[in-house]
Amino acid sequence: MVMNRKCIIRLSRYKNALKRLKALGFVKVFSGNLADAAGVTSSQVRKDFSLFGITGNRRGGYRVDELVVKISQILGKNELQKVVIVGVGHIGNALLRYKGFEAGGIKIVAAFDIDPSKYTKAAEVPVLPLEEFRRFIQEHQIKIGILAVPDVAAHHVSEIMISAGIKGILNFAPIQLRAADEVIIGNINLEVELENLIYFVNAQDKADPAMVLADDE
Repeated sequence: MVMNRKCIIRLSRYKNALKRLKALGFVKVFSGNLADAAGVTSSQVRKDFSLFGITGNRRGGYRVDELVVKISQILGKNELQKVVIVGVGHIGNALLRYKGFEAGGIKIVAAFDIDPSKYTKAAEVPVLPLEEFRRFIQEHQIKIGILAVPDVAAHHVSEIMISAGIKGILNFAPIQLRAADEVIIGNINLEVELENLIYFVNAQDKADPAMVLADDE
């Protein structure tokens, strides 16, 4: 069963909220707790859970540990997910240095680039020539890749990744990539996201309070 993207994003938010609540000492939670933490309604939480057969009860709620396990299984996070990076520039390097992935069940196992000066084959997470990409992907059965190359190279490199067997690409190049239906591509354009944020912040500052109130009503 394949859910829509928004539903899966909400599940990730629920899981992160559950981890925070557990750290605060919660053993059980109610849909209202998760709704507040994830910014949705209680009915939306219950609807999302019902799609995956997750049940609680009106009086007892949900057990936190059990819920984390179930959501992790749904998201494929109950086992370590191996991921590669293509492009070891500023974004690629930042992702390589980030230490929080493994806590979320994700392990960066290798990176690839065309610049020989960046190769570190003996490192814990090696940086390898792009020519070795296909062999590495097939030997290690990798399905997920992060693309962090300049826009002029993004389409060509994505085709290399897909032909090697990659089924999901998180694209940081400032260009919208598309692929066949069997390949999932998530496009993240940081400049566009910031522009959107700047626009709405500025629009909020300039808004007529009476107009905002009218919209809310």
